[in-house]
Amino acid sequence: MERMVGLDAKFLYSETPSTHMHTLKVAVFDMTALGGGYSYGQVLELFGRRLDRLPPFRRRAVPVPLGLGHPVWVEDPDFDLRRHVTRRRVAEPGGDRELAVVVADVAGRPLHRDRPLWELVVVEGLAGNRLAVVAKVHHAVADGAAAVALLLRALGAPDAGSRAGGWRPEAIPTRSRLLRMAARDHVTRLCRLPQLATRSVRGLRASEARRRASPAKPPLPFDTPRTRFNVSITPERTFAMTTLPLDDLKAVRRWSGATLNDVYLAVCGGALRTYLLGQGQLPDRSLVASVPVSTDPDATRLGGNRVDNLYVSIGTDIADPLERLLHVHAVAAASKDVRSVLGNDLLEKRADIVPPQLYALAVRTWSRTGLADHVRPPVNVVLSNVPGPRQRLRVGQAELDAIYSVGPILEGIGLNMTAWSYADALHVSILGCPVSVPDPWAIAEALHGSLAHMTRIAVEAS
Repeated sequence: MERMVGLDAKFLYSETPSTHMHTLKVAVFDMTALGGGYSYGQVLELFGRRLDRLPPFRRRAVPVPLGLGHPVWVEDPDFDLRRHVTRRRVAEPGGDRELAVVVADVAGRPLHRDRPLWELVVVEGLAGNRLAVVAKVHHAVADGAAAVALLLRALGAPDAGSRAGGWRPEAIPTRSRLLRMAARDHVTRLCRLPQLATRSVRGLRASEARRRASPAKPPLPFDTPRTRFNVSITPERTFAMTTLPLDDLKAVRRWSGATLNDVYLAVCGGALRTYLLGQGQLPDRSLVASVPVSTDPDATRLGGNRVDNLYVSIGTDIADPLERLLHVHAVAAASKDVRSVLGNDLLEKRADIVPPQLYALAVRTWSRTGLADHVRPPVNVVLSNVPGPRQRLRVGQAELDAIYSVGPILEGIGLNMTAWSYADALHVSILGCPVSVPDPWAIAEALHGSLAHMTRIAVEAS
């Protein structure tokens, strides 16, 4: 049994009937070289043999009675692989749009809390002899960096003798034991509260002083325009995906001296500018993105969240692509500097000390009142870029052709665009809901136009 840390638990508390706090990984395999053809039973057997390599997939979250403390993780005594793996078949002709319909449907359904917080959907019937596996994993289980490590371990050769069920299941702790643990945790938190409060005040003062002194001032939360993305969301989801050539992004990076992530953010800014212009809804001020960043360099970590967020204005008010990129580069660098003064671990420490009941109540109230339709959002969009495997991966003779990933959308923040690099491509997912993003494919198309425009101008300027 292991106590859940506050930052992981926060993702559980943030869930409402319309806000599903899981992440999605869509792995598309080329089955052309697979000898003997595809078998769903083989997929079940293959994944079952790898479960011993994936500890977070065996653990179940057990809540503390009355929400008096953070949940605990236990090795699920009732684990059954068949409760986690299902199969679907796409409609004809089996292209990316038909796959996206299935992914959107999977994304719109919450995970069951009475079992480990993940599921796999094997998607059959894709054109081009392809097979997709949609993995839905609760954000309380893993962040983007841990998900990469889980993917590499899941696709690697199973250990000799590894078999499903090889771990030792645990009994669900009793009510009294959970309450005793929660009481001890509260005492520890109270002892740490004065030091955390002092550090928070000093950090906020120092970071605000650094922000004001910076030539490229990072935006503050709620210092945002209102857009059609910033509404009270519904439980349903819309989804699209596309692939950008990594060589083009790298060419722009070399010309500008910016980071690859800066180029991605600027490309997204250009795409959203085009999208909103086409609807006559482009604000005069730049949209502000929340950009998750990892705070843990350990590439072998298999679970948990070690993340912070940067606030970056993405230059949707700037027509020139290279001017937009230089703006994003300056603001992102300044935002990183400000967050370093505040402390990258402060978010995790504060999340650990907030009373679960108060946080969950605030989230539910915010969702039920529909206030997101009437107030400024803290940010306009979530933009994430996760470095994925550089080498091409295989499971037996099946080759991983593409991997798409996306995190949740939130009340008032109804658009998430997440990129995963894999081999020589950047695979981008766009997630919304019918109210915030009725046609995510229009944004996917605009991404290509934005990158092509930026690349052309960078080449001409070289």
